[in-house]
Amino acid sequence: MMSGSLGEEFVYIRRRDLERLTTEIMQMKEFLPQILNQELVDNVQRLEQAETTLEVKDQDCGHLRARLEAAQTECLKEKQEKLSLLAKLEHLQEQSVQQAEFCTHMGSATCTLLWAVSNREEAVKSILGGGKANAFFTLAAQTLSSYVASLNEEQPQDEDREESQFVLGLAGTITNVAAVPCGRDLLVNLCQDLLETWICLLGAIRPGTCSRLRVVMLMCLYNVSINRKGLSWLSQSLPFISQLQILLTDPDLEVCLHTMRLFQSVVLESDSLRHFQNELHKFMPRIMELSHSRSTELQALACELLEEMKRLEKEG
Repeated sequence: MMSGSLGEEFVYIRRRDLERLTTEIMQMKEFLPQILNQELVDNVQRLEQAETTLEVKDQDCGHLRARLEAAQTECLKEKQEKLSLLAKLEHLQEQSVQQAEFCTHMGSATCTLLWAVSNREEAVKSILGGGKANAFFTLAAQTLSSYVASLNEEQPQDEDREESQFVLGLAGTITNVAAVPCGRDLLVNLCQDLLETWICLLGAIRPGTCSRLRVVMLMCLYNVSINRKGLSWLSQSLPFISQLQILLTDPDLEVCLHTMRLFQSVVLESDSLRHFQNELHKFMPRIMELSHSRSTELQALACELLEEMKRLEKEG
């Protein structure tokens, strides 16, 4: 029941409830200072600071998430572009292989025909008079060098392949050029770098491989030795002399035969003999061995060469 005057209001409560409320208030006055101490205040402040920091971090995280999504989109775009470029590259590589095969077939056919045509002296003169002879010889040297460098030691080179036929046709054409006096003059006077390359390549090709190519190259050098200046140049080339000695030990008998013919062409000339005088004894054991060859042609040439060498040694 409530009653009062002058705007005042009163509430009637039981004494027991009042005493209980009074007790609780006294307890709160006693324990509240213990709870609301400086440590709690500091913790509350730190909590507020952490919440503020967390809000900032959430904002930063949102920015980073947006950047990540943009980067992922860009990465996907670049990946698609890369796949497109790889597809184009694969297509271009296929075209390049097809073009290389076509050029090889064309080169093989052309050089084989040119080799056959160059058997005639008139054809050689036409080739040399075309104004492109030096460029042709330079390209031939580069082609042969690349071919020899590509030979796989584990897998013997098949000389019936188009690439091998291409190179063989080049070498055969130059050999036919060297068989003509004007061709020999040009090679000796203007293309000594080509001849030096061939001498190096003869040593770079592994024994027992590319026999047809080496025979053609030896025939070319033999034709060059017919030229007086060419003979003098060959006889003074130490790499050439060393290669002759190595080529004589080749397992292919035809290579040995053409090596001895070239050796004979150089040694028999009195002007070059003095360059070979100290080298003759190095060739003697192998030539003696070849004089007992099962090949009658090789045996006859070896015996003839032994007699000439012995005679030259006595005269020396």
